[in-house]
Amino acid sequence: MESDESHLKWMRMAMEMAEEALAASEVPVGCIFVRDDTVIAKARNRTNELRNATRHAELEAIDEILSNPILTPQLTEYPLSTTTLYVTVEPCIMCASALRQMGIKAVYFGCENDRFGGCGSVLGVNKILEHPKHASYEAVGGYLREEAIMVLRRFYITENTNAPKPKSKANRVLKTEVLPSKMVPGEDHQ
Repeated sequence: MESDESHLKWMRMAMEMAEEALAASEVPVGCIFVRDDTVIAKARNRTNELRNATRHAELEAIDEILSNPILTPQLTEYPLSTTTLYVTVEPCIMCASALRQMGIKAVYFGCENDRFGGCGSVLGVNKILEHPKHASYEAVGGYLREEAIMVLRRFYITENTNAPKPKSKANRVLKTEVLPSKMVPGEDHQ
């Protein structure tokens, strides 16, 4: 079983990807996939760059894993069954479902996704929802939570030139206070 320090080490790498996304004017979500104590894929959101709302960090990394014959020498029903995901924001419902279908071993995330969270904040796709075929997976939040929230706030205080009708944010002020989580840090989330 991995220690909290190990989880924090991986989450710091995911935060680097979130910072890269922020620098590219993307919603700053970053992730890494770890197998056998080794990073096998890392990604960031690319929805604006590719003009495709499905290009979330998790799906970008899954594509990288599945297309690499070294990482996925043969296609199996659950190619991520020995793989752990570290992501800065709780996976959305779409990504949480894809992770379940891929058989992800576990997910560790930074902050909750109060609008679209698929690991307990909005819907428990990872565990609560019954599925006739795909097993549930553990999802644990709260790792570098404050940092994950702040990088999101740094993005949302800026003008999003990719939005259909950008709203003026000239009078916005960066909030630095982070309220406590509704989820208990370090606990498995439904």
